[in-house]
Amino acid sequence: MLHVTEQTVAEEPARWTGESAGAIYRLPFNDLLFRAHSLHRQRFDPNRVQLSRLLNIKTGGCPEDCGYCSQSSHHATGLAASKLMDVETIVAEARKAKAGGATRYCMGAAWRNPKPRDMDAIVEIVGAVKALGLETCMTLGMLDCEQADRLGAAGLDYYNHNIDTSERYYPRVTSTRTFADRLDTLENVRQSGMKVCCGGILGMGESEEDRIAMLVTLANLPEPPESVPINMLIPIPGTPLAASDPIGPIEFVRVVALARIMMPTSFVRLSAGRSAMTDEMQALCFFAGANSIFVGDTLLTAGNPGDAADGKLFGRLGLRPL
Repeated sequence: MLHVTEQTVAEEPARWTGESAGAIYRLPFNDLLFRAHSLHRQRFDPNRVQLSRLLNIKTGGCPEDCGYCSQSSHHATGLAASKLMDVETIVAEARKAKAGGATRYCMGAAWRNPKPRDMDAIVEIVGAVKALGLETCMTLGMLDCEQADRLGAAGLDYYNHNIDTSERYYPRVTSTRTFADRLDTLENVRQSGMKVCCGGILGMGESEEDRIAMLVTLANLPEPPESVPINMLIPIPGTPLAASDPIGPIEFVRVVALARIMMPTSFVRLSAGRSAMTDEMQALCFFAGANSIFVGDTLLTAGNPGDAADGKLFGRLGLRPL
């Protein structure tokens, strides 16, 4: 049995289907973890985890109606809209992040898409944060070709634009843009020369098949995303999806493992929802191939474990920052 499992580690289809991915997802849990961890060790140090920091550089007032989001103007979450932060404040926060051990700095703005008047400031922010020696990522909503090219020319390393879920389930999550809109932005990002950061959210009421289909979409892109954030829904009062049934820990770990197997060279990022995860659940995620986390007390507008808790967890597991 062990010989057969080892043989299957190297067998990956040229193009994934729901059937081929589902067969792996439904393996006995130990076999799934063995396969994922074996691939992870081939390409990464399994005891090093990249620390990323995320700053909300423009909060609230987003015209999109994403059912999970506290920053949507459609939802009564009590979150006030703000203007774009000034460059000096953002750079000061980035310095703190670097001093705290972060090597990757992510900046998010609650926009449907950047307006032309915003682009000069955004380009200046990218240059200033990169000058600190940090890997940079931004999530600003949809991008057209010209905007993507400007960000790429400014030196932005990654652009985040999650597909959130499967194409089938996507209309249940938002109605103000389409799944195809998401894919168009990803293509614009790729053509600009930036790296793609794209993943999804689990626990929004989607089915097992939807979770698998989401990863099939990502793995079958012309180039799989270099960065794949896997989020667990944080139920925000006032949002339509707040009452969704949570995903079970084993099911969540299965998705992390499948992401590692289907996209073996990508960073799989254990993102939102860690405050609701036990140390044991996070440990299984790291074993299954997750090798990046967001550090700090907050993640956009939601809570995060904080540096002390993460330091204790890393100590228990023998993990070190990348």
